Amino acid sequence: MSLEVKFAGPLCSLQDSGRIGFLRYGVTESGPMDRQAFRILAEMLETEEEFNAIEVSLAGMVIQAEQTLTLGFCGGEFALSIDGEALPPWGVFTLPAGKILTIRAGESGSWGYLSCLGGFATDAWLDSTSSHLPSGLCGGYLQAGDVLVPGATSLREDLNCALPIPDFSRFTGSARIVPGPQDHLFPDGAKQALFQGGFTVTREFDRMGMRLSGASLAPEDALSIPSEAIIRGSLQVPGHGDPIVLLADHQTTGGYPKIATMITCDQDTTAQARAGDVVRFTAVSAEEGTQATRERAQQVANWIAEIPSHRGSLADKLNRVNLISGIVGPDGTPHH
Repeated sequence: MSLEVKFAGPLCSLQDSGRIGFLRYGVTESGPMDRQAFRILAEMLETEEEFNAIEVSLAGMVIQAEQTLTLGFCGGEFALSIDGEALPPWGVFTLPAGKILTIRAGESGSWGYLSCLGGFATDAWLDSTSSHLPSGLCGGYLQAGDVLVPGATSLREDLNCALPIPDFSRFTGSARIVPGPQDHLFPDGAKQALFQGGFTVTREFDRMGMRLSGASLAPEDALSIPSEAIIRGSLQVPGHGDPIVLLADHQTTGGYPKIATMITCDQDTTAQARAGDVVRFTAVSAEEGTQATRERAQQVANWIAEIPSHRGSLADKLNRVNLISGIVGPDGTPHH
């Protein structure tokens, strides 16, 4: 049983939730650009361990199954079809043997996630099957002719469902940031400009980072600071003054000052922005950022708990719902 890639756009790769590397080895964590969507997909397919998925970029991909498979997709609002027949953008579905699944950019979002029961069988490196694209570790980009072997061979048509796209998964145009760690190296005007206007996502946007265009945030004589470890979500500002949001495959160290750090949950939704979208920043404390991320995690958990209610036929769904709260007899007396 296998899936053959007929076409894969740039940046399509395998990703999992494990940490591919460690800074001391010169390799960053990597993994999904939208970790929130990845977690949801694993729950859609009821897979908890050793799960990976294909991360699909805006250029899309086309695949064909050797045998009938159960697949799931979520992330951005992409356009999916099997032999031309449209599918919901989020859901679990059956791909019959020999049929062609096509995934293309849809209404919104930059990254989508496709997987099957148990993920795909592939070799791990540093306890992860994520592709680290800058180095090519764990396979790098998917290309036409590549063959992926599912980790589990059973069909689960009982998992099939169309799912609504939750509002919390969409890019809203705003992102919360914690000032620092080197905001003291920027003039007051730059620190004020960071919150006074919007910044446009440029075409210089990939798994390493997202360059934004707007008011110049050029630092004051700070381009020679010692190189130091970098974390995901940092807003690094080189000499040209345009902030760069560092993402999944960011470099391990750097000497450019960081004016702020985007909170964890907003990194996922901001990664779903597209070139031309505008981002507006709001300052929060580290404590507020932690609380917001915990609240988002609870939102995700609550949404995941509702997935079973979308599965099954109409009859199955009606059987799960209490449609009658009481019956009134001829004399007007209620009966339960």
